[in-house]
Amino acid sequence: MPPEELADLAHLRRARDLMDRDYAQPLDVPVMAQAALMSPSHFSRRFRAVYGETPYSYLMTRRIERAQALLRQGTSVTDTCFEVGCTSLGSFSSRFTEIVGETPSQYRSRDHTDLEVVPECAIKVMTRPRR
Repeated sequence: MPPEELADLAHLRRARDLMDRDYAQPLDVPVMAQAALMSPSHFSRRFRAVYGETPYSYLMTRRIERAQALLRQGTSVTDTCFEVGCTSLGSFSSRFTEIVGETPSQYRSRDHTDLEVVPECAIKVMTRPRR
């Protein structure tokens, strides 16, 4: 692999780490591209080529993943929506339903006691949203 490609991967990883860490902050493609030291369009193309999804899709999946954990703890849907960085309850609910397969309210009301004996790191893998 040429050194330029390795540098690109390191920069993309930096942007992905930013999304993982600051998922609740208002992040848009220009902010993420700046973290990767790339133009927004180049960043979007490279991110999709490397990770198989758009930066926005990746960010929303991380937000939904964190929302699942909050809902399992009994946090209200509205509080969860805003805590994970979404600004619209309707958009949050639509995206959550699209990714998880049930509404946030249905997910919250489901019995999650079977996960209480499972280590948190394993729960994270088991409940990770799949696209």
